[in-house]
Amino acid sequence: MAREQGGNEASAPSAGAGGDRRAFDLFGSVPLLRDPAASESLTTVLVAFGANVLIAVAKSVAAAVTGSASLVAEAAHSWADAGNEIFLLVANRRSRRPADAAHPLGHGREAYVWSLFAALGLFVAGAAVSVTHGIQELIHPEPASHFAVGYVVLGLSFVLEGISFLQSVRQAKPEAESVQRDLIEHVLATSDPTLRAVFAEDSAALIGLVIAAAGLAAHQATGSPVPDAAGSILVGVLLAVIAVVLINRNRRFLVGQEADPRVRMAAIAALLDTPEVERVTYLRLEVVGPRMIFVTGDVDLTGEDTESHVAVRLRALEGKISASPAVAGAVLSLSAPDEPSVTA
Repeated sequence: MAREQGGNEASAPSAGAGGDRRAFDLFGSVPLLRDPAASESLTTVLVAFGANVLIAVAKSVAAAVTGSASLVAEAAHSWADAGNEIFLLVANRRSRRPADAAHPLGHGREAYVWSLFAALGLFVAGAAVSVTHGIQELIHPEPASHFAVGYVVLGLSFVLEGISFLQSVRQAKPEAESVQRDLIEHVLATSDPTLRAVFAEDSAALIGLVIAAAGLAAHQATGSPVPDAAGSILVGVLLAVIAVVLINRNRRFLVGQEADPRVRMAAIAALLDTPEVERVTYLRLEVVGPRMIFVTGDVDLTGEDTESHVAVRLRALEGKISASPAVAGAVLSLSAPDEPSVTA
């Protein structure tokens, strides 16, 4: 039976002064699809880049003064992170380019390409260098000195890394709450690769600093460079694990991944709240960039119209869906009478 054509218009945003496209944004209230342009990803990456450059310089000086293998590993780690932030800045910029004739769904997936380069850089310039230097230190041990310099630099680094880490948490926490995820779960699942990369790199950096401090302290206490070298190897292994996780996540989004089921359910509810839609029998939301989706679905429209009128109504509904800044495009078809409905 067709529904009343009154719908839920009272709760929809009004056109108001300027009458912008948000007045027709069906998915404006769907979790993680709200105002992607207002994302804090750029701020998060810039904070991380500034912190890592300062930390890398300080660690390099401390490594040269002390001769500590753990500090050498940490310096390599921070330079790798600083270089990776450049890839993430490129990812953030290029993924926001508008759609064109050659790229009708936009350039969102470029974020995963450049973030993949950053993860590979972390593996090669961070993990491989740290492990290699630690092994060389075990084979050809060298004594360390001026331990106080190392402790001061590690402490300062911990503060700066903490500031960067808190910025990534500040961005991720409200997003996680909006879809009722734990913080770690959201960071692993989010379609924003720059947020995931900064959060993961800063977490690894804080853990690596603790490992480096322990290795340096053990070196000072025992006079043996072995704990220091072991700390360098442990830092490298930690970076390798983080890099592999980031590489895998970017690979999955590049191949094509559907949006979180909770986002899909919210999108179905948004469609069913419109007066044009009687029922939804199929809906797929494919992630095509950070907080960007492509919508494919089958719907049954209200009323009994002629075929030509139904086609016009379908195109109008696609236009309303595509009006959302978070939707790269939408393709809808009519449901067959015997197809079961999906519910929110």
